[in-house]
Amino acid sequence: MEDFKPWGMELKVYLMLMHLSQLAGFIIPFGGLVVPIIMWATNKEHSRDIDNHGKVIFNWMLSALIYFFICFILTFIVIGVLGYFALLICGLIFIVMGAIKANGGILWPYPLSIKFFKIEA
Repeated sequence: MEDFKPWGMELKVYLMLMHLSQLAGFIIPFGGLVVPIIMWATNKEHSRDIDNHGKVIFNWMLSALIYFFICFILTFIVIGVLGYFALLICGLIFIVMGAIKANGGILWPYPLSIKFFKIEA
């Protein structure tokens, strides 16, 4: 669908905002989880790009959650605190890089993501 404009936006802008919406968690509790999932779920049937970007984002969110719990366990031997910091930095960098790439029309799987959902070519 060439004319499809999710939520009235150009597709590249929408994809970029899907990635950046993960940062909503810094303002609204659980916003960084809920907003990208809503954006993905409401439009994934209309565009393969939206579906693929949503899968990349959701793969990262699930992976980050697993890494968070590993850091929690490692906190008892102090190294988990460093893990939390590394996870925060990686998350911010990956989200911004994913948004920049999406705005350029590129699907960029986040490094360190576990592939829970397969991306269609």
